[in-house]
Amino acid sequence: METKIQLHQIHANGIDFSYLACGSGPIALCVHGFPDSAHTWRYLMPELVRAGFRAIAPFTRGYAPTSVAPDDCYQTGARAADINALHEALGGDENAVLIGHDWGASTVMSAAANAPHRWKRVVAMSVPPVSILRKALTGNHAQIKRSWYMFYFQSALAEIAIEANDYQFIEMLWDDWSPGFKSNIDLENFKKCVPTASHLKAALGYYRASLGNGKKMDIYSALETQGLEPLTQPTLYLHGKKDGCIGVELAEETRRTCPWLEVRILDQVGHFMQLEDPRQVNQHIVEWLT
Repeated sequence: METKIQLHQIHANGIDFSYLACGSGPIALCVHGFPDSAHTWRYLMPELVRAGFRAIAPFTRGYAPTSVAPDDCYQTGARAADINALHEALGGDENAVLIGHDWGASTVMSAAANAPHRWKRVVAMSVPPVSILRKALTGNHAQIKRSWYMFYFQSALAEIAIEANDYQFIEMLWDDWSPGFKSNIDLENFKKCVPTASHLKAALGYYRASLGNGKKMDIYSALETQGLEPLTQPTLYLHGKKDGCIGVELAEETRRTCPWLEVRILDQVGHFMQLEDPRQVNQHIVEWLT
C-alpha cells in the first residue's frame, strides 16, 4: 500500500514550521540542506514508515512554507534548537532518531550533542563534522576551491545572481555537486522554498552566519560550542565518492580522526545521494537506525 505523505504545521522555538509527515511510531526527523527542500526525503520516508517510524521532514527556518526567523538568526545553534524544540512539540521520546543532509548534517549533529536524551541514533550525510570542515577551509586548497560559493554568498550580489535566468545558478551547483544527475523536480521544489526576497536571504543566512557575517545570539553560540563535542549516540556518516561539493578526502579524514562515528563512502553517488540512488542509501540508513 502506498504511503501518503502529508503537509502539516506546528509552532516551535518561536517559528511556524511546515513539515511533511507519514506513519506512526518513534519519530525519525529528516533535515534537508541547500539548495534543497523537505521533499528530498520523499524516497526515504516510506521506508522509515515500513521500519516502524513516524517520518517527519520539516522545511527548516526560512524555507517556505516555514516562516522566516523572527530573530533573524540562521546559525547552526539556532537550527539545532529548532530540531530539539520540534522533538518536544511533536511528542517525541527517547527512541527518536535523526537524519540530516548537507546543512541538515551539521544541524542534526549539533542537536544530538545538545540533547542526547532525545535522540537514540543519528545519520549525517555529505557534510562531515564541523571541526573537519573548518580545518579543510583553512588548509585544503582543493576544498577551498570547491567552497567558493560559501564566500560568494557573503555578498549581496548573490541574491541577484541566484534568481537570474530562472535560477540557473542553482542548477549549476547541482550539476557540480552531483555530476551526471539531473532533477528538475527538486530544482522546482527549491524555488518554491524561496518565493520572496526574505526567504532567499534566509537561505543565504545559513552561510553568512557560518562565516561570521550573520546575526548571532549567545544562547545559540553556546549550543554550537556544545555541538562540537563527539556524539554519544551511535552515529553513521555517509559520503559520496563523486561529491563535487565536499571532497571525499574529508570523509577519509573523518574516518581517521572521529572514531565516535562510522564512515561509509558510497562509490557511485555524489552530493545528493538520497536522490541519486535512494535504494542503496535508504538501505544504509534504515539498517543503521534499526
